[in-house]
Amino acid sequence: MKTDEHFLREAIRLARDNSAHGGRPFGAVVVKDDEIIATGVNQILATCDPTSHAELNAIRAASKKIGSPSLAGCRVYASGHPCPMCLAAMRMAGVSDIAYAYSNEDGAPYGLSTAAIYTELARPLAEQSLKMRHVPARLEDSTDLYAEWKHRQTPSA
Repeated sequence: MKTDEHFLREAIRLARDNSAHGGRPFGAVVVKDDEIIATGVNQILATCDPTSHAELNAIRAASKKIGSPSLAGCRVYASGHPCPMCLAAMRMAGVSDIAYAYSNEDGAPYGLSTAAIYTELARPLAEQSLKMRHVPARLEDSTDLYAEWKHRQTPSA
């Protein structure tokens, strides 16, 4: 059985290679049954997409490979501490275990920490700097969006 360190070293290799080619120093691997099924690197600079994190790219590749949005039974190994967005995506995908090599404290001197975002998200919504409001708008003369979706999901008899 391969160790956590084995998979973390692979994530670090991906991060180093990405950094050497002008990207940010982050890499991730998705593992199932002790085998790497997908990898990803941070492509924010190449794509101008702020969501193009290594973990999300690895999750997308793994889901595509197995043909399912569920990554139940998979583990993610990341070179750096996953940000809240990546952590939420891993939870939503059903990832069972996450390990990372470099902490937010390791990254802070280089501007590579997401600790401030974690701190902000721990505050009550009303106290956060990003304002979020519930405005219950609906289309006139239309069925409820969610009810319509649920109806389409129900097999016909």
